[in-house]
Amino acid sequence: MHNQRYSVKREQDGTWTVFDVFTGEPAVIGPDKLSSQLSPEEADEVVGLLNLLDAIRRNILEEPPPTIH
Repeated sequence: MHNQRYSVKREQDGTWTVFDVFTGEPAVIGPDKLSSQLSPEEADEVVGLLNLLDAIRRNILEEPPPTIH
């Protein structure tokens, strides 16, 4: 997906941060920052979901979202 708003980066302590590529700041959901306490698997899941929700919000989906069983 092009124009993805969120990505992940590895921190020095080995954990991962989900961040907003437009602002460079950690992603925020409600009152919570998604900071450097995530495992690689958690970070990948969160970034995928946030990018899907952002694409829906901005009406830029390039392909249908996956079906969840």
